[in-house]
Amino acid sequence: MTGGQSTELRGVGPDDFEHWLPLWRGYQGFYQVVIAEAATQAAWARMLDAREPVFGAIAWESGRAVGLAHWIYHRNTWSVEDDCYLNDLFVAPTHRRRAIGRRLIEFALQAARERGCSQLYWLTHETNTSAIGLYQRMAERTGFLDFRIRL
Repeated sequence: MTGGQSTELRGVGPDDFEHWLPLWRGYQGFYQVVIAEAATQAAWARMLDAREPVFGAIAWESGRAVGLAHWIYHRNTWSVEDDCYLNDLFVAPTHRRRAIGRRLIEFALQAARERGCSQLYWLTHETNTSAIGLYQRMAERTGFLDFRIRL
């Protein structure tokens, strides 16, 4: 699937890890978190395992990985169909404001449609104002607040 003039979007493949990892680390840096190496390895393995409901895509420009998206299909109690949660979305700072984030969302959206999902949804931090502008143009803001208990 082509996302634009020179941006190609495609699902992750077994040979993409070394290209994906710097983006994954950039994503963590953006949110000022450190994800354990075991979780990183598990996420990658899940995206490559056809039995898992976890998927990923990379945006490429001139053979260089410049963005990523990860999504997860899951059941819910409000519909018969699965939902699709866009778990992670990141574009390298040097490639922002070029519609790559929008294209990655559209890539996950198309996958969710093909899967027969009832919706695609995601969260972002309230300080991520530039992304929020994009999200408000693409999706409905539901008004729900995120609460969690870490175990």
